[in-house]
Amino acid sequence: MSRVVVVGGGISGLAAAHALATGPNPPQITVLEGSPRLGGKLAGAEIEGVPVDLGAESVLARRPEAVDLIRAVGLDIVHPATTSAGLWVGDRIRAIPPTVMGVPVDPAATADVLGPEAAEQVAHEADLPAPALTEDVAIGRFVADRMGSAVTDKLIDPLLGGVYAGKAEEISLAAAVPDLYAKLRTAPSLLAATAELRELGQKRAGQPVFAGVVGGINRIITALEQDLTARGVEIRRRLTVRRISRTPDGFVLEAGPVPAPTYLTADAVVVAVPAAPAARMLTDLVPTASTELAAVEYASMAIVTLAVRKSDWPETATGSGFLVPSVEERTIKASTYSHAKWAWSAEAGGELAVLRASVGRLGEEYVLQRSDEELVALAVADLGKAIGLQAEVVGSLVTRWGGGLPQYAVGHLGRVDRVEAAVADVPGLAVCGAAYRGVGIAACVASGGKAATRVLEHLEALETMAK
Repeated sequence: MSRVVVVGGGISGLAAAHALATGPNPPQITVLEGSPRLGGKLAGAEIEGVPVDLGAESVLARRPEAVDLIRAVGLDIVHPATTSAGLWVGDRIRAIPPTVMGVPVDPAATADVLGPEAAEQVAHEADLPAPALTEDVAIGRFVADRMGSAVTDKLIDPLLGGVYAGKAEEISLAAAVPDLYAKLRTAPSLLAATAELRELGQKRAGQPVFAGVVGGINRIITALEQDLTARGVEIRRRLTVRRISRTPDGFVLEAGPVPAPTYLTADAVVVAVPAAPAARMLTDLVPTASTELAAVEYASMAIVTLAVRKSDWPETATGSGFLVPSVEERTIKASTYSHAKWAWSAEAGGELAVLRASVGRLGEEYVLQRSDEELVALAVADLGKAIGLQAEVVGSLVTRWGGGLPQYAVGHLGRVDRVEAAVADVPGLAVCGAAYRGVGIAACVASGGKAATRVLEHLEALETMAK
């Protein structure tokens, strides 16, 4: 029987293993994870007995990959009770105007956030020459040139910051908002492009945008592990792969400590780890891909999870939370009211309300060097100013994600094309993960599925040749 080794036990690697195990004529599968636990950026815990997500907390419901996988492993989908988030600008939380990832659709609706003069500049964007994009650009710089820096600072920055924890002035338009990039090749203006995309979005009005799981989206990891184990997949933790080499019959993986290495052989390999470790283990096997991956930058951030009494929750704090533009110079960059967003959290909390705040952006690693106690105090202070939360904190958790989010710089998709082309020259090798074509869970699941398909096609070819 053919043997496939999946390197990495995050959601991408586990999704790849699941696709391999549930396909026709499944091979023998081994998943190697360097850390003590599976899940990567999906993790969960309890705060005062209430289940919480410590990383990602939802999936994009309008893509089928993650939703289908959740159902395939026996979990039920739930949707947010509210997704009405605001923006903390100046002295209060303001409504987010209609946008396409921060790019305005209706100039008049931006006045409260941007101010009258900046909103007027947005309206005049349609008078500029057509964008006619022919190559990738940084979304923040491009929009600032056409609509004014206030749009980038107060709308694009907080919305994209929640996804990448990066800087809007450096994030690739083609990679971060591909639909908008495609429209801008032919649209007469940026406003015309966003209006057209908004109209397409309105046709799906009523369809949930996000989905979750009762008890936290992290439960998909436990369910996947149980499903894979039942299918005979071997899962080995605390075994870090350092090098992958080609052999006449397939591959050999060198793992574990240098003084006492463990060697594993495989007919095919899926590399499902972040860019830096992937670059190291592919140095000899695919030097071109290794060089490209080594250039992918990552941002670090932290999640501060808090529990307060529901009786102390400010009546004025409505919706699901708020985002914070960097120019506001606050410690937190966003806050989610979990008890308001998810009915299961409100029920599980009983008399407690759970909320979370994210801290840290690209280049702000110094913020994360503060102690847990300091981060909690800073988050609570910001929440007091933003929503008037003066309640006693009943419980708190600080979760640090060092190097947690890959940055999609200008030209990112070209880099990914080069990586995938180089990997394609090595039969039986595939890569997947958040470093490639999307950081969300759905994109990672899709990436894992694509890698599995490539590997299965290789194994089928080997089988045909053997006959």
